[in-house]
Amino acid sequence: MRWLILPVVLLICATPANAADNAALWAKLKDGGSVALVRHGRTPGGFGDPPGFRLDDCATQRNLTDEGRAQSRALGARIRAQGIRIGKVLSSQWCRCRETAELMDLGPIEPAATFNNVVVLRDQREQLRAGARDVISAWKGRDVLVVVTHGANIFALTGIQPGEGGIVVVEPDANTKDRFRTLGQIAPGS
Repeated sequence: MRWLILPVVLLICATPANAADNAALWAKLKDGGSVALVRHGRTPGGFGDPPGFRLDDCATQRNLTDEGRAQSRALGARIRAQGIRIGKVLSSQWCRCRETAELMDLGPIEPAATFNNVVVLRDQREQLRAGARDVISAWKGRDVLVVVTHGANIFALTGIQPGEGGIVVVEPDANTKDRFRTLGQIAPGS
């Protein structure tokens, strides 16, 4: 019986810390100057894209589900409700990332090849990572940079694998090896 109670106790104890962490991360975004790395919204099961996919043809890619579209709209509404000022929105060129960014409705979207899928482009992984670090570390000002990309890209940069529709918050920091600090993650729907 004790083995049934322990997971419940751990879950209850962990919840306030997660809520407090989320509140702190939302506050950090509201303060500005940071970067929100957003994983695209929910997609159908599986990994990667079908063989022969093309970036210029969304019909050949793994795309958002209806749930992923709703999730993307809700995330954009949450960001606006938090009063977060958006300076720029960048997106991977993959359709699921672009659609997530469009549905979030946070402003004009600029394609950014350096945030393209590191799994598919594994031979360019280090180039993409270096380019992403450069973009993040160069972010200045009082507004937030929103980057919509892939979970594998976020993991390669931060060591955090967010759920679909999740956010990892980072901020430029010239005194670190990667030239940015990872502040934490906001789980999807939080």
